[in-house]
Amino acid sequence: MEATEVRRAVTAAMQTAAELGLAVDDATVLSDSNRLVIHLLPCDTVARVTPTNHFASAEQEVELVRRLARTDSPVAPLEPRVEPRVFVRDGFKIALWTHFEPVHSRVLTPAAYAQALALLHAGLRRIEVPTPHVMDRVAATQRDAANREVTPDLTDTDRVLLADTLHDLGRSIGARRDSDQLLHGEPHRSTS
Repeated sequence: MEATEVRRAVTAAMQTAAELGLAVDDATVLSDSNRLVIHLLPCDTVARVTPTNHFASAEQEVELVRRLARTDSPVAPLEPRVEPRVFVRDGFKIALWTHFEPVHSRVLTPAAYAQALALLHAGLRRIEVPTPHVMDRVAATQRDAANREVTPDLTDTDRVLLADTLHDLGRSIGARRDSDQLLHGEPHRSTS
């Protein structure tokens, strides 16, 4: 996001959390990628903020985590002090999550990490959530890449490269006769 949009997103997240009764005096941006991740203080809450015109579905993410939590899957829970849903403010979708301090990789053994991943995949096999076809996602990404308001940081060269790559990818996927491959993190049925 551009700096002005980041400031607007932070303000929207802080105002939303405050209106929901959480104490918010400060905010730290933890990540600025396809969505903004903001640590709100002193309420110690994480806000995940996405522009409303972005193809990523905050609602689907919230619903997925709600269902996975019921399977005892290892997922970060939504903020328990507010209604578990997506809030819309000033052109942004905002979801509020429980904050966890970062864990250093040496604290979690490879075996424990593998076990957590196995539990997550077991949970994903137990739930049913509609997922868009990968070609729908390719089309959405093509629209985002073509829209300078959504992707202002893309140079013309990068925009052309991305458009050509997505076009070729779409053709390649369309020509396949194999079963669909879900994207990482999507619910999936057991094949065994």
